[in-house]
Amino acid sequence: MARREDNRRDNRNPREEERDSEIVEKLVHINRVAATVKGGRRFSFAALMVVGDQKGRVGFGHGKAREVPEAIRKATEEAKKSMVRVPLRESRTLHHDGNGRWGAGKVMIRSAPPGTGVIAGGPMRAVLETLGVQDVVGKSVGSSNPYNMVRATFEALKAQSSPRQVAAKRGKKVSDVIGRRADGASAASTENAGAETAEAEG
Repeated sequence: MARREDNRRDNRNPREEERDSEIVEKLVHINRVAATVKGGRRFSFAALMVVGDQKGRVGFGHGKAREVPEAIRKATEEAKKSMVRVPLRESRTLHHDGNGRWGAGKVMIRSAPPGTGVIAGGPMRAVLETLGVQDVVGKSVGSSNPYNMVRATFEALKAQSSPRQVAAKRGKKVSDVIGRRADGASAASTENAGAETAEAEG
């Protein structure tokens, strides 16, 4: 059995190993849970993890175990399986503002100009940093429960759409969609929009 496991490890796809090495893991919250049983209390730990490649892919997961390292490992595996892709503008910020809600957790995220940095705290910051956003403003106006905040942030990120996606849905060119944007995109940015969105999504 040991030989078979070694062979499987040797035969792993090098691309999969590269992806694993590029992924950034962040521990958002760890909670001690007690279950009352006949002999007393049985303690276990619940971990909430956020993972991302800082290039537009991010995921979260939670795991529970009797030991902290095992709970973190379970949460990390679940997070890697549930990763989603979010289109980024110029590979540094979001394309537009968004709101997300999960239970009593409400969050607002806004795109920001270069040099702003990640203005967000707690679980929101962990999600946005692992996603690869460099300039963004985030605000939580509801529950401070980390599970609700993370899920609400993901709901806001899932609603993000790039000009390329909008143009494809409407059957128009990217330049037509960006030309009608409320903040008045310049002619130069209109010409380079297709290339920028392709690089951000690629």
